[in-house]
Amino acid sequence: MTTPIRVRVAARRVEALDICSLDLVPVDGAALPAFTAGAHIDVHLPNGLVRQYSLCNPPGETHRYQIAVLRDPASRGGSQAVHDSLSEGSTLMIGAPRNLFELSTTASRHLLLAGGIGITPMLAMAERLSDQGECFELHHCTRSRERTPFLERVAASAYARHSHHHFDDGDATQKLDIATTLRRAPEGTHLYVCGPTGFMDAVLAAGRAAGWPEERLHREYFAAAPVDHSHDGSFELEIASSGRVIPVRADQSALAALLEAGLDIPMSCEQGVCGTCLTGVKAGTPDHHDQYLTPEERAANNQFLPCCSRACSARLVLDL
Repeated sequence: MTTPIRVRVAARRVEALDICSLDLVPVDGAALPAFTAGAHIDVHLPNGLVRQYSLCNPPGETHRYQIAVLRDPASRGGSQAVHDSLSEGSTLMIGAPRNLFELSTTASRHLLLAGGIGITPMLAMAERLSDQGECFELHHCTRSRERTPFLERVAASAYARHSHHHFDDGDATQKLDIATTLRRAPEGTHLYVCGPTGFMDAVLAAGRAAGWPEERLHREYFAAAPVDHSHDGSFELEIASSGRVIPVRADQSALAALLEAGLDIPMSCEQGVCGTCLTGVKAGTPDHHDQYLTPEERAANNQFLPCCSRACSARLVLDL
Protein backbone atom coordinates (compact mmCIF):
# COMPACT_ATOMS: atom_id res chain seq x y z
CA MET A 1 0.00 0.00 0.00
CA THR A 2 1.28 3.46 -0.88
CA THR A 3 1.37 6.24 1.68
CA PRO A 4 -1.60 8.62 1.28
CA ILE A 5 -0.81 12.16 0.18
CA ARG A 6 -2.40 15.19 1.84
CA VAL A 7 -3.52 17.72 -0.75
CA ARG A 8 -5.36 21.02 -0.82
CA VAL A 9 -8.03 22.12 -3.28
CA ALA A 10 -6.18 24.99 -4.95
CA ALA A 11 -8.89 25.74 -7.51
CA ARG A 12 -12.46 24.69 -8.15
CA ARG A 13 -14.21 25.51 -11.42
CA VAL A 14 -17.62 24.83 -12.95
CA GLU A 15 -16.83 23.06 -16.22
CA ALA A 16 -20.43 22.39 -17.33
CA LEU A 17 -23.89 21.86 -15.86
CA ASP A 18 -23.45 19.62 -12.78
CA ILE A 19 -19.71 19.15 -13.44
CA CYS A 20 -16.92 20.75 -11.42
CA SER A 21 -13.16 20.36 -11.66
CA LEU A 22 -10.69 20.45 -8.78
CA ASP A 23 -6.99 21.25 -8.85
CA LEU A 24 -5.27 19.34 -6.05
CA VAL A 25 -1.84 20.46 -4.85
CA PRO A 26 0.40 18.92 -2.16
CA VAL A 27 0.07 20.56 1.24
CA ASP A 28 3.80 20.13 1.93
CA GLY A 29 4.82 21.77 -1.33
CA ALA A 30 6.69 18.69 -2.57
CA ALA A 31 6.35 17.35 -6.10
CA LEU A 32 3.51 14.90 -6.63
CA PRO A 33 4.25 11.42 -8.02
CA ALA A 34 4.43 11.44 -11.81
CA PHE A 35 1.54 9.88 -13.71
CA THR A 36 0.83 8.55 -17.18
CA ALA A 37 -2.17 9.23 -19.42
CA GLY A 38 -5.20 7.23 -18.32
CA ALA A 39 -4.21 7.13 -14.64
CA HIS A 40 -6.58 7.70 -11.73
CA ILE A 41 -6.25 8.43 -8.03
CA ASP A 42 -8.14 7.26 -4.97
CA VAL A 43 -9.77 10.25 -3.28
CA HIS A 44 -10.63 9.95 0.42
CA LEU A 45 -13.76 12.05 0.79
CA PRO A 46 -14.95 13.89 3.92
CA ASN A 47 -17.84 11.44 4.42
CA GLY A 48 -15.43 8.50 4.70
CA LEU A 49 -15.94 7.14 1.18
CA VAL A 50 -13.04 6.41 -1.17
CA ARG A 51 -13.68 7.03 -4.84
CA GLN A 52 -11.56 6.83 -7.98
CA TYR A 53 -11.26 9.81 -10.32
CA SER A 54 -9.24 10.03 -13.52
CA LEU A 55 -6.50 12.63 -13.83
CA CYS A 56 -7.26 15.02 -16.67
CA ASN A 57 -4.34 17.45 -16.55
CA PRO A 58 -1.37 16.97 -18.89
CA PRO A 59 0.84 14.01 -17.92
CA GLY A 60 4.20 15.20 -16.71
CA GLU A 61 2.76 17.83 -14.39
CA THR A 62 3.84 17.17 -10.83
CA HIS A 63 2.70 20.41 -9.18
CA ARG A 64 -1.00 19.47 -9.31
CA TYR A 65 -3.53 16.78 -10.10
CA GLN A 66 -6.78 17.78 -11.81
CA ILE A 67 -9.99 15.79 -11.57
CA ALA A 68 -13.53 16.53 -12.73
CA VAL A 69 -16.67 15.13 -11.15
CA LEU A 70 -20.27 14.87 -12.33
CA ARG A 71 -22.97 15.35 -9.71
CA ASP A 72 -24.81 12.07 -10.21
CA PRO A 73 -28.37 11.84 -8.82
CA ALA A 74 -27.86 8.08 -8.51
CA SER A 75 -24.59 8.58 -6.61
CA ARG A 76 -23.78 6.37 -3.65
CA GLY A 77 -22.46 9.48 -1.92
CA GLY A 78 -19.18 10.15 -3.71
CA SER A 79 -20.07 12.80 -6.26
CA GLN A 80 -22.41 14.50 -3.81
CA ALA A 81 -19.57 14.78 -1.29
CA VAL A 82 -17.27 16.35 -3.89
CA HIS A 83 -19.85 18.93 -4.96
CA ASP A 84 -21.18 19.76 -1.50
CA SER A 85 -18.17 19.35 0.79
CA LEU A 86 -15.05 20.31 -1.15
CA SER A 87 -14.25 23.95 -1.83
CA GLU A 88 -11.09 25.93 -2.45
CA GLY A 89 -8.87 25.51 0.58
CA SER A 90 -10.29 22.12 1.63
CA THR A 91 -7.70 19.48 2.48
CA LEU A 92 -8.04 15.76 1.93
CA MET A 93 -6.04 12.59 1.41
CA ILE A 94 -5.45 10.92 -1.94
CA GLY A 95 -3.58 7.85 -3.13
CA ALA A 96 -0.72 7.81 -5.62
CA PRO A 97 -1.75 7.49 -9.29
CA ARG A 98 -2.51 4.04 -10.68
CA ASN A 99 -3.09 3.25 -14.33
CA LEU A 100 -5.40 0.49 -15.55
CA PHE A 101 -6.14 2.34 -18.80
CA GLU A 102 -2.75 2.70 -20.46
CA LEU A 103 -2.17 3.94 -23.97
CA SER A 104 -0.78 1.21 -26.21
CA THR A 105 2.86 1.67 -27.15
CA THR A 106 2.47 -0.42 -30.32
CA ALA A 107 -0.65 1.16 -31.86
CA SER A 108 -0.29 2.86 -35.24
CA ARG A 109 -3.35 5.03 -34.51
CA HIS A 110 -5.56 5.75 -31.51
CA LEU A 111 -9.34 6.28 -31.44
CA LEU A 112 -10.63 7.93 -28.25
CA LEU A 113 -14.40 7.72 -27.66
CA ALA A 114 -15.76 9.48 -24.57
CA GLY A 115 -19.27 9.69 -23.21
CA GLY A 116 -20.06 12.56 -20.85
CA ILE A 117 -17.71 12.72 -17.88
CA GLY A 118 -15.72 9.91 -19.53
CA ILE A 119 -13.76 12.67 -21.25
CA THR A 120 -11.51 13.05 -18.20
CA PRO A 121 -8.90 10.33 -18.91
CA MET A 122 -9.17 11.10 -22.63
CA LEU A 123 -7.94 14.66 -22.08
CA ALA A 124 -4.69 13.38 -20.60
CA MET A 125 -4.42 10.86 -23.43
CA ALA A 126 -4.99 13.54 -26.07
CA GLU A 127 -2.36 15.77 -24.44
CA ARG A 128 0.19 12.95 -24.48
CA LEU A 129 -0.58 11.77 -28.04
CA SER A 130 -0.48 15.34 -29.34
CA ASP A 131 2.87 15.99 -27.66
CA GLN A 132 4.27 12.83 -29.21
CA GLY A 133 2.94 13.66 -32.68
CA GLU A 134 0.91 10.45 -32.87
CA CYS A 135 -2.15 9.90 -35.06
CA PHE A 136 -5.42 9.95 -33.17
CA GLU A 137 -9.04 11.10 -33.12
CA LEU A 138 -11.05 12.19 -30.09
CA HIS A 139 -14.85 11.97 -30.14
CA HIS A 140 -16.87 13.30 -27.19
CA CYS A 141 -20.58 12.45 -26.97
CA THR A 142 -22.77 14.41 -24.54
CA ARG A 143 -26.45 15.17 -23.99
CA SER A 144 -26.07 18.86 -24.85
CA ARG A 145 -23.53 21.66 -25.21
CA GLU A 146 -24.32 22.96 -21.71
CA ARG A 147 -23.46 19.53 -20.28
CA THR A 148 -20.15 19.27 -22.14
CA PRO A 149 -17.10 19.92 -19.94
CA PHE A 150 -13.81 21.34 -21.20
CA LEU A 151 -15.20 22.70 -24.48
CA GLU A 152 -12.98 25.78 -24.31
CA ARG A 153 -9.92 23.79 -23.28
CA VAL A 154 -10.28 21.41 -26.23
CA ALA A 155 -11.01 24.25 -28.67
CA ALA A 156 -7.81 26.05 -27.59
CA SER A 157 -5.64 22.93 -27.58
CA ALA A 158 -3.04 21.73 -30.04
CA TYR A 159 -5.26 18.73 -30.76
CA ALA A 160 -8.45 20.69 -31.53
CA ARG A 161 -8.37 19.60 -35.17
CA HIS A 162 -8.36 15.96 -34.07
CA SER A 163 -11.38 16.46 -31.79
CA HIS A 164 -15.11 16.16 -32.47
CA HIS A 165 -18.09 16.94 -30.24
CA HIS A 166 -21.45 15.18 -30.66
CA PHE A 167 -24.58 16.45 -28.89
CA ASP A 168 -27.66 14.27 -28.37
CA ASP A 169 -29.93 17.29 -28.79
CA GLY A 170 -28.11 18.50 -31.91
CA ASP A 171 -28.70 17.94 -35.60
CA ALA A 172 -28.64 14.30 -36.69
CA THR A 173 -25.73 14.94 -39.04
CA GLN A 174 -23.33 15.71 -36.17
CA LYS A 175 -24.18 12.65 -34.06
CA LEU A 176 -21.57 9.92 -33.77
CA ASP A 177 -22.16 6.84 -35.91
CA ILE A 178 -20.25 4.36 -33.77
CA ALA A 179 -20.36 1.44 -36.21
CA THR A 180 -19.18 3.52 -39.17
CA THR A 181 -16.43 5.19 -37.13
CA LEU A 182 -15.05 1.80 -36.10
CA ARG A 183 -15.37 0.26 -39.56
CA ARG A 184 -13.39 3.05 -41.21
CA ALA A 185 -10.58 3.01 -38.64
CA PRO A 186 -7.31 1.84 -40.27
CA GLU A 187 -5.88 -1.54 -39.36
CA GLY A 188 -3.73 -1.31 -36.26
CA THR A 189 -5.89 1.35 -34.58
CA HIS A 190 -6.48 0.91 -30.86
CA LEU A 191 -9.80 1.97 -29.34
CA TYR A 192 -10.20 3.60 -25.93
CA VAL A 193 -13.67 4.13 -24.46
CA CYS A 194 -14.88 5.64 -21.20
CA GLY A 195 -18.26 6.90 -20.05
CA PRO A 196 -21.68 5.63 -19.01
CA THR A 197 -22.06 1.85 -19.04
CA GLY A 198 -24.63 1.84 -21.85
CA PHE A 199 -22.41 3.96 -24.09
CA MET A 200 -19.37 1.82 -23.41
CA ASP A 201 -21.22 -1.44 -23.98
CA ALA A 202 -22.52 -0.13 -27.32
CA VAL A 203 -19.02 0.90 -28.42
CA LEU A 204 -17.41 -2.39 -27.39
CA ALA A 205 -20.19 -4.42 -29.02
CA ALA A 206 -19.72 -2.48 -32.25
CA GLY A 207 -15.97 -3.10 -32.09
CA ARG A 208 -16.41 -6.83 -31.63
CA ALA A 209 -19.02 -6.94 -34.40
CA ALA A 210 -16.51 -5.22 -36.69
CA GLY A 211 -13.91 -7.87 -35.87
CA TRP A 212 -11.67 -5.85 -33.56
CA PRO A 213 -9.57 -8.19 -31.37
CA GLU A 214 -9.86 -7.68 -27.62
CA GLU A 215 -6.25 -6.53 -27.30
CA ARG A 216 -7.17 -3.41 -29.31
CA LEU A 217 -10.25 -2.60 -27.21
CA HIS A 218 -9.39 -0.63 -24.08
CA ARG A 219 -12.00 0.50 -21.58
CA GLU A 220 -12.45 2.09 -18.18
CA TYR A 221 -15.79 1.98 -16.41
CA PHE A 222 -16.73 4.64 -13.87
CA ALA A 223 -19.51 2.58 -12.31
CA ALA A 224 -20.79 -0.96 -12.39
CA ALA A 225 -24.02 -1.99 -14.05
CA PRO A 226 -26.84 -2.94 -11.65
CA VAL A 227 -26.71 -6.59 -10.58
CA ASP A 228 -29.74 -8.66 -9.56
CA HIS A 229 -28.86 -10.31 -6.24
CA SER A 230 -32.29 -11.81 -5.61
CA HIS A 231 -31.14 -15.29 -6.61
CA ASP A 232 -27.75 -15.25 -4.86
CA GLY A 233 -26.92 -18.35 -2.86
CA SER A 234 -24.28 -19.25 -0.32
CA PHE A 235 -20.92 -20.80 -1.24
CA GLU A 236 -17.49 -21.44 0.25
CA LEU A 237 -14.04 -19.99 -0.21
CA GLU A 238 -11.00 -22.16 0.47
CA ILE A 239 -7.65 -20.49 1.09
CA ALA A 240 -5.15 -22.56 -0.90
CA SER A 241 -2.15 -21.79 1.32
CA SER A 242 -3.80 -22.92 4.55
CA GLY A 243 -6.79 -25.04 3.58
CA ARG A 244 -9.03 -22.79 5.65
CA VAL A 245 -12.65 -22.72 4.46
CA ILE A 246 -14.66 -19.50 4.75
CA PRO A 247 -18.43 -19.56 4.18
CA VAL A 248 -20.08 -16.78 2.19
CA ARG A 249 -23.70 -16.11 3.04
CA ALA A 250 -26.30 -15.40 0.36
CA ASP A 251 -26.60 -11.81 1.60
CA GLN A 252 -22.84 -11.25 1.81
CA SER A 253 -20.14 -10.49 -0.75
CA ALA A 254 -17.08 -12.70 -1.04
CA LEU A 255 -14.93 -9.71 -0.15
CA ALA A 256 -16.95 -9.04 3.01
CA ALA A 257 -16.56 -12.67 4.05
CA LEU A 258 -12.80 -12.57 3.51
CA LEU A 259 -12.43 -9.33 5.46
CA GLU A 260 -14.66 -10.65 8.25
CA ALA A 261 -12.38 -13.69 8.46
CA GLY A 262 -9.40 -11.41 9.03
CA LEU A 263 -7.75 -11.56 5.60
CA ASP A 264 -6.13 -8.39 4.29
CA ILE A 265 -7.57 -7.91 0.79
CA PRO A 266 -6.75 -4.63 -1.00
CA MET A 267 -9.94 -2.93 -2.10
CA SER A 268 -11.20 0.38 -3.39
CA CYS A 269 -14.32 0.80 -5.54
CA GLU A 270 -16.23 -2.28 -4.23
CA GLN A 271 -18.12 -2.38 -7.55
CA GLY A 272 -15.91 -4.56 -9.73
CA VAL A 273 -14.64 -1.60 -11.72
CA CYS A 274 -11.12 -0.77 -10.52
CA GLY A 275 -9.53 -4.24 -10.22
CA THR A 276 -7.90 -3.52 -6.86
CA CYS A 277 -9.25 -6.67 -5.16
CA LEU A 278 -8.47 -9.03 -8.08
CA THR A 279 -7.79 -12.47 -6.60
CA GLY A 280 -6.45 -15.65 -8.20
CA VAL A 281 -8.67 -18.74 -8.40
CA LYS A 282 -7.04 -22.20 -8.38
CA ALA A 283 -10.21 -24.33 -8.54
CA GLY A 284 -13.95 -23.84 -8.92
CA THR A 285 -15.96 -21.64 -11.27
CA PRO A 286 -16.52 -17.95 -10.50
CA ASP A 287 -19.78 -16.19 -11.29
CA HIS A 288 -18.39 -12.98 -12.76
CA HIS A 289 -20.27 -9.70 -12.24
CA ASP A 290 -17.41 -7.24 -12.73
CA GLN A 291 -16.73 -4.60 -15.38
CA TYR A 292 -12.97 -5.09 -15.21
CA LEU A 293 -12.04 -8.46 -16.75
CA THR A 294 -12.17 -9.05 -20.49
CA PRO A 295 -14.39 -11.86 -21.85
CA GLU A 296 -11.27 -14.00 -22.36
CA GLU A 297 -10.09 -13.38 -18.81
CA ARG A 298 -13.50 -14.29 -17.47
CA ALA A 299 -13.58 -17.49 -19.52
CA ALA A 300 -10.22 -18.57 -18.09
CA ASN A 301 -11.84 -18.70 -14.62
CA ASN A 302 -8.48 -18.30 -12.89
CA GLN A 303 -9.23 -14.97 -11.20
CA PHE A 304 -12.21 -12.99 -9.94
CA LEU A 305 -13.17 -9.81 -8.12
CA PRO A 306 -14.59 -10.78 -4.73
CA CYS A 307 -16.21 -7.39 -4.18
CA CYS A 308 -18.98 -8.22 -6.65
CA SER A 309 -18.50 -11.69 -8.15
CA ARG A 310 -19.70 -14.94 -6.62
CA ALA A 311 -19.41 -18.65 -7.43
CA CYS A 312 -21.18 -20.99 -9.83
CA SER A 313 -19.57 -23.93 -8.03
CA ALA A 314 -20.10 -24.81 -4.38
CA ARG A 315 -16.53 -23.74 -3.56
CA LEU A 316 -13.78 -21.56 -4.94
CA VAL A 317 -10.18 -22.28 -4.04
CA LEU A 318 -8.38 -18.95 -3.87
CA ASP A 319 -4.70 -18.33 -4.53
CA LEU A 320 -4.20 -16.71 -1.13
